[in-house]
Order: sequence, then C-alpha cells, then structure tokens
Amino acid sequence: MRRTATRLLAIVALAAALLAQAADGVAPNRILIGQSITLQGGKNDYGSAVQAGVQTYLQVVNSRGGVHGRQIVLKTLDDDNKTDKAEANVQQLVEQDKVFMLFGSIEGGPSTAVMKVANKLSVPFFGPMAGSPTLRRPFQPLVFPVRAEHRDEFRALISQAKNLGMGKVAFLRSDSEVGAQHLANVKLICAELGSELVADMPFKADINEAQVEKLVQQAEQAGAQMVLNHGSSGVYETFIRKSRARGARITFYGVNSGSTQLAKHLGELAHGMVFSQVVPSPWERKTSITREYQDEFAKARPGEEFSYGSLEGYMTAKALVMALRLAGPNPTREGFLLALDGARMDLNGLKAVYDRDLHQGLNFVDLSIVTRESKFRH
Repeated sequence: MRRTATRLLAIVALAAALLAQAADGVAPNRILIGQSITLQGGKNDYGSAVQAGVQTYLQVVNSRGGVHGRQIVLKTLDDDNKTDKAEANVQQLVEQDKVFMLFGSIEGGPSTAVMKVANKLSVPFFGPMAGSPTLRRPFQPLVFPVRAEHRDEFRALISQAKNLGMGKVAFLRSDSEVGAQHLANVKLICAELGSELVADMPFKADINEAQVEKLVQQAEQAGAQMVLNHGSSGVYETFIRKSRARGARITFYGVNSGSTQLAKHLGELAHGMVFSQVVPSPWERKTSITREYQDEFAKARPGEEFSYGSLEGYMTAKALVMALRLAGPNPTREGFLLALDGARMDLNGLKAVYDRDLHQGLNFVDLSIVTRESKFRH
C-alpha cells in the first residue's frame, strides 16, 4: 500500500510539473511529436526501415482524420547514433520546436540520452524502440516502451542454446554504462539457467578490425560455444566474418535490432544463425497485426520489402496513436500521463501493459533461424 501511494504521489507531482507546459505542440488541426532517431544520413538500414513503418501507420491515421480531428505531425532529427547528438536534438525539439512529447528512438545509448533530457524537461517519452534496461529500471514514470527489452531476448537465446548443449557463452557488447547493465543481466541469466559466461567482450564505438580480431581470439581461447551480441550490428558482422575465416566452431546468436540487415550483409555466413525477435514474422500472415501491416505497407510503399524494422515501427506508431486517443480530445501532458496509468492496449492481438509501477509495454519475444535460402523461419 505504501509503495502504491508513493507511486501515485510521484505521478501527481509529475502532472503538476507538466501542467504549465501542457499546450506545447497542440494546435486545433495538428499535434506535433518530436523524434530523435538513428538514421545516419540514410546509411543505417534498420533506422530507415523503422521510419518507413512509422510513416506508413501515421499516413493511414492522418488520411482517416487523425486523432480527435488533429493530424499527427512528426518532427524528426537524426542523432547519428551519438548520445550527445540525441541530447541536443531533444533540447531543440522541446525548447525550440515546442513538441507535445517525444517518440521513437532506436538505439540504447541515444534512447537513454533522450530519456535523460525528457526527465529533466518533464516531457513524456513514448515508444523507444530499444531494449535498454535503463528504460524500465529503476521505474521511469515518463517513459513508455512498447517492445520487450533485451533481457527477455537474452534469456530466450541463452535458454535455446543451453537446450542444444551449448552452455559456454560469450557476450559481445558495447563498452558503455548500458552495456555494463546488459552484462549484469547476462550473468544473472547464465546463473539461472546453469550456463557459463566464459568471455565478456566489450568494444568502443571506434573499434578497428585488429581489435575485433583480438575479441575473436578471446572467444576461441575461452572455449565459447555460442556468442550473442548487444550493440552495433556492423561490429558483429565483422566479428562473425573473422570467426568464420578462422574456422572457429562457434554458433552465433543475435538480438532483433538490425537482424534482417545483418543477415543480408552476411549472406551465406548467416545460415543457421538464431535471432530473437520482438515482433512476429513480417513475411507471414499468421497474426492479425502482421496482416494489417502487410496490407497497409504494400499500399503505401509498393515494391518495398517487408522487414522486422518496418513492422516494429508500424506497431510502435499504432501504440502511440492509441495513447494519444486515450489522452482525449483536449490533450495535455498531464492528461496523457494520467490516461496511461494502468492502460491496456490491444495492438491487434498483442497486448501492451502500462501499470503504475512498471511500464512493461509488450513482453512478446520469439526466435527465428536463418535458413539456407536466407529466409527467417520462426
């Protein structure tokens, strides 16, 4: 009871802090949403795919009259996968562009940076498409993830490998505060499952090929049977190529972020890789949300391939629209927070949950394997 009362007081205090800024971004015919996302000038394949899905859903909603008669306008800035750039973007979006709320980053470091500024400026941050533990723990009353977190993905991957007799784990991760938190989760999961973390392999953003080679040697010397990753898919691609070239007998696992693009870049070297996924298969029509996505995406972007990234972007934009509808016809930041307190959102078959002391979003995690035809089979 005392914990619940404390949470309620925190929400009330936040609502009071938001009240003075409530009108920012809201006009009679539109609502302005701010986004800092990793596009890297169009070179980030995953970011571009996510944005295609987001834009597809928002176009559908706006063509049908928007939310309570307002068009949803997305102001997007590229953070170039840099935390300092993400912070600067958010400062501009909130203080200069006067956005109503923040939405839709994709990488752990930039997402954490967006959260930091969102908390400082008392602005809601909805739909970070990153698996960072910082977005949920400690509890963040202003942050509303939609996708499952990496901890759930790590557990699914390590458990699957353990069931196949691969209990010696190597972890390739960014050398950062977030990466250290992921490492702690991997250690806990290994202990729970009876696996052994035999190699922790942190890397800096400016890592070169010689340094990647040393990490490959570290994994081999430690006797790793499986490797999983957090961080740059480009670094992981180089790691896998060098491991394969050395003939290393290691099985490679990966989290969802950029899995389609990584498998495409690796070609035959990706065959047999297992990836965790936080959305259903975008190529199959087995779920209601996937059928909806395929139909709308094909109409909006004829000829473009379906992908995990665009499906995640589509689903996250759908959740954003649901949240804005819950906030009512006269939205305020205060009303947005109160409307999502205890909210349950049905994303056409998948349920997102936002309780008073945990903004879980979805807990959906599935596994996929890359076949010899370079297809993902769930």
